[in-house]
Amino acid sequence: MRKILLSLVVATSVMMAEGAFSIGQKHFSFGISQDGDYTVIGANINYYVVDNLSLGLGATTWVGDKPNMNRLTVPMTYYVPLESSIRPYLGVFGSYTFVGDDGDIKYDDYSSFGGRAGVVIDVSDTMYTYAGWVQVKHNGDNIVDSTEGYPEFGFGLSF
Repeated sequence: MRKILLSLVVATSVMMAEGAFSIGQKHFSFGISQDGDYTVIGANINYYVVDNLSLGLGATTWVGDKPNMNRLTVPMTYYVPLESSIRPYLGVFGSYTFVGDDGDIKYDDYSSFGGRAGVVIDVSDTMYTYAGWVQVKHNGDNIVDSTEGYPEFGFGLSF
């Protein structure tokens, strides 16, 4: 797997109470990016278990090339509580990637874990943007490049 060179993430957040980072809030995001010959499409749902801390579940699929790949991810993200429109965030995640066959070649599934860090900026009462860095370590017998890092960028709408 190569570094993601181009990342475009469109995020939509579903917020139900006063604060976007408050306990009980829900967040849904959808993303699309390019990774070599693959188009990568993913969706995540997160729930704030306490103020400023979310747990989630994500699903990602790689389309446009072979072998077919699908990933399930469990992220946890902490947003530093500041009285500012800019909030740093730190997160960890674990994931498992299911890799399909490519004709006569059978690929092994593999697990990954990693971290992410960046900033969230409130643009308005209903919109925010974020930018950060993701670092991933892959664990598998046939993983050529077992560590990778890439930028993440996106925006969200809350309603």
